[in-house]
Amino acid sequence: MKTVVNKTTKPLKVPLPRGKVLHLGPLKEGQISVHDVDHPPLAKLVEAGELEVRDDGGRAAQTGGETAAPHEATHGHHPKAVHKSGDR
Repeated sequence: MKTVVNKTTKPLKVPLPRGKVLHLGPLKEGQISVHDVDHPPLAKLVEAGELEVRDDGGRAAQTGGETAAPHEATHGHHPKAVHKSGDR
């Protein structure tokens, strides 16, 4: 995966292969497939300076090279604490 960053202060519609579009807000980032980087309309935005393409591995190097602990896959569900209530 590659990370694309919107370097402008306006929202962008980034054209991708197979008729797909990535909507990026001002100064926001998103992920695209490695194969999508060579798409001519995307390359045009990169050459114009509106987009920046980074490797996902480059992010760890920017934070001092430390590797983060693996994130527990919760899929949006967080464990809930059980609170006992009532007259005991």
